[in-house]
Amino acid sequence: MLTLDSAELAYGAIKAVKGVSLEVRTGEVVTIIGANGAGKSTLLKGIVGLEPLSGGKLLINGVDCSRVPAHRRVGLGVALSPEGRGVFPDQTVYENLLLGAFSIRSDADRVARLVEREYKRFPRLKERAQQMAGTLSGGEQQMLAISRALMSEPKLLLLDEPSLGLAPLIIADIFKSIAALRDSGLTILLVEQMANQALAVADRAYVLETGLITLQGTGAQLLKDPAVRAAYLGTH
Repeated sequence: MLTLDSAELAYGAIKAVKGVSLEVRTGEVVTIIGANGAGKSTLLKGIVGLEPLSGGKLLINGVDCSRVPAHRRVGLGVALSPEGRGVFPDQTVYENLLLGAFSIRSDADRVARLVEREYKRFPRLKERAQQMAGTLSGGEQQMLAISRALMSEPKLLLLDEPSLGLAPLIIADIFKSIAALRDSGLTILLVEQMANQALAVADRAYVLETGLITLQGTGAQLLKDPAVRAAYLGTH
């Protein structure tokens, strides 16, 4: 579904992503782990089109989309739940969901069905439907960010640090939701610092260090890898 071929992204003269090649196959969960500043969020922004590639190629279902703008990538089936959640604080929960469905807004019945689907996925959102998103708890905002991304019915969901700043019980709920999305057949690319949980839910995984892929394998393989355990799991 997604192929990066020697992809590069830069901020001015600073290369944040240095020739990354990876693939995400239909129906699998792929996790990218790495320390702060490794280039993980920049890489996701490059995939969704919020940052331009400075080199290499990006293919969606075999079609070169390296220069396709972000709004057209949504139409091709790519959606991002961003780091820090990025909800619209002065809009209600319901209005945030409608904004996620902007690309299909002309089909009111479809949008209404999708809103109800997300309320069923996260009942708390239905309870808070008319509440301003900026007044939600961190966990509720994360639920909203994921649901907003799902409103466009993506084929590929990009999740950027969904556990960031959340309490352990809420993190467990978020990962249960990710596992349920995986079981429904959705293709997911997950960037996450909670390496234990991320690798446990992943079919395959990559380690990104200072803009470079340094290790790859199945989630189970990397969970057992001594270097990964020492660097990211706090064990030797």
